[in-house]
Amino acid sequence: MSMYSKWNKLLLKGLWWLVILGMLAAIPVAYERHLSEQSSRKVEFVFDYRDLLEISDTQTDPRRFVTEQLQQMKKHGIGSVAVYESTLNELKLSRRIELFSSHEATALTQTPISANENFTYLIFAEKDSEQQLLPLINQTFNSLNVKTRPWSYKNQPGLIIEMAMEQAMLRTMDPDPITMQMLKDQGFGIVVRMSNRRPFIASQMDTLLGHLHNMGVSRFIIDGATVPGFTSEKDTSKLEEMAELMEKHHIGLANIELQKVQQKGFNTLAKRTHYNVVRLHSFTETDGQKLTENLTEEELRERVQGVADRFVLAVKDRNIRMVFLNARAVKNVDKGVILHPLDAIYDSLDGPDGAIPRIKDAGFVLGTAHEFDYVHSGWQNVAKGLLWLGAIALIALTISYFIPEITLAAFVLGLLGSAGLLVLNSGLFGKVLALGAGTCAPSLAIMYALRAGKRKLERPTGSKLGFSLSLLIRTSLISVTGILFIVGLLNQIHYMYVLDQFRGVSVLHLAPIAIVAVYWLLFTEKMSYGDRIARARQILASHISVLWVIAAAVIAAAGFYYLSRTGNEGQASAFERYFRSFLENTLGVRPRTKEFLISHPLFLLGGYMAFKYRSALILLLVGVIGQASIVDTFAHLHTPLVISSIRVVYGLVFGTLIGLVLIAVWEIVSRSWQRWVPRLKES
Repeated sequence: MSMYSKWNKLLLKGLWWLVILGMLAAIPVAYERHLSEQSSRKVEFVFDYRDLLEISDTQTDPRRFVTEQLQQMKKHGIGSVAVYESTLNELKLSRRIELFSSHEATALTQTPISANENFTYLIFAEKDSEQQLLPLINQTFNSLNVKTRPWSYKNQPGLIIEMAMEQAMLRTMDPDPITMQMLKDQGFGIVVRMSNRRPFIASQMDTLLGHLHNMGVSRFIIDGATVPGFTSEKDTSKLEEMAELMEKHHIGLANIELQKVQQKGFNTLAKRTHYNVVRLHSFTETDGQKLTENLTEEELRERVQGVADRFVLAVKDRNIRMVFLNARAVKNVDKGVILHPLDAIYDSLDGPDGAIPRIKDAGFVLGTAHEFDYVHSGWQNVAKGLLWLGAIALIALTISYFIPEITLAAFVLGLLGSAGLLVLNSGLFGKVLALGAGTCAPSLAIMYALRAGKRKLERPTGSKLGFSLSLLIRTSLISVTGILFIVGLLNQIHYMYVLDQFRGVSVLHLAPIAIVAVYWLLFTEKMSYGDRIARARQILASHISVLWVIAAAVIAAAGFYYLSRTGNEGQASAFERYFRSFLENTLGVRPRTKEFLISHPLFLLGGYMAFKYRSALILLLVGVIGQASIVDTFAHLHTPLVISSIRVVYGLVFGTLIGLVLIAVWEIVSRSWQRWVPRLKES
């Protein structure tokens, strides 16, 4: 035996110890992540003040409507209001000013104005508005080199802005100080929608942030495609100034989930502010409009319940700490009225089975949302080293199930290659290792199960039920190794805030299926490599029948449906959404359907039948879907570990119960067949 063969044989025995060492290293890392997740328990419901103003513009008494609705919001658990940077249009909606074009001013004053003039004429509605808004408006337009001059109409003070009204209404100013003071006096928290539409001047931004801090503002929601201070990807100097000012005034960020594109500069600003970030779930105007459609009372109740479920799920399952509520007035032609969804939104919050009581029951409290207190001890760097070795060992173990002779070479090459990747890109290093370990763990688990099932077929001794139950437990424990490596290798705060993502969900679903399929076709039988190659050629050269084409189409359709339901944007049918909601509301945490309804029960039945039927091993093969799902559950790094753990346990428990029912049905059918078929033949 060559030296390589000796070392290869020794390594095969030692790889599992490296895997176990990596798993042990991951446990305290996972515990510190759990501590981080538990450090932020306040949930903040925020309403868009501009939306409220726009709805009020459809009412007969806009100011009274705004006052009444703010009282209702306070009553129903909405503790904060989002205020935008001001525009002339928003000040007009607030009834603080009135605006006229040159043409309208001519008609109003009956005074001729030059035909070449196209200015904006402004009248202040109240003395208080003039005192507080005049300096703000003058400063804004003078900074744009736009002249302003006093104007009045019937003793009402005003202003002429030498800019076309359509353009002037788009110019951004500091948030309305009158509105902010009013909201503060009523006990609301204030969240500011901050944009990058104005030139960044550090001294002016410092003054603004100081004023906002004094008004109780502690967080920004970015309004637009770029964060304040962003100029380009290469020039981050102004971003760094902005971050320093935000830290100085203790103001953080809110990251809107499920955005197609992250705002430019957001990640840099988040990092520079030491991740003073909360995750935000947006209930959009379009979402609100669905509550104003022509619905029966029952349909409306169902939609309100769906909104409540959505809020609870966001907070509990996705680390959301800020829920941003939007609404708009909608013309209902059939009823001949203008409707708004505010009352329906209130019902979703604290109506029957509303979101807020359920959120409180889950251990959260209403209040100003704050960032996670990220727990990361120095020893985690040592733990990451052990996880590195363990992950490479797990990958090498999987390879050994196919070609055991190259295990040592695969292990050494894996170490060298990953070390090079660590030097080049440390973030990608963790993702690649996590993906490799997460893919190999369920693959290894099912390959182990197939070997165990085959041995039991050859030596059918012992309890069939005991074997199938223990096989499910052992297989799932092997899959858990993948969970620990994903959690341990990807324990960074930016994954919790989804500022970076582990984009391996589809691979984690499909790759184990492909790996165990190849193992099933070519490696379950003892044969030489030449024979395996010949068998592969035979499979590839097989004549294709119509039945095969139909089967392939069915499998492809099933695969497409399988993939369409994975990931954060997975699609589900209306019935499935209802079933999911039922499970969520009944159990608190919804187990995955493919685990407890399909994969685990069929796996149990396969283990039970493996004593007698070789074809039963195919049912064990189906178990890879459930095992991959177990690992994939923890690949959603924004979901708390407690929730993911409960989800997996529920899947195994309910999957076992359904599996036992399948076994009982099989026994009844099998015994009935054995009893009645001989009698039918005799007759």
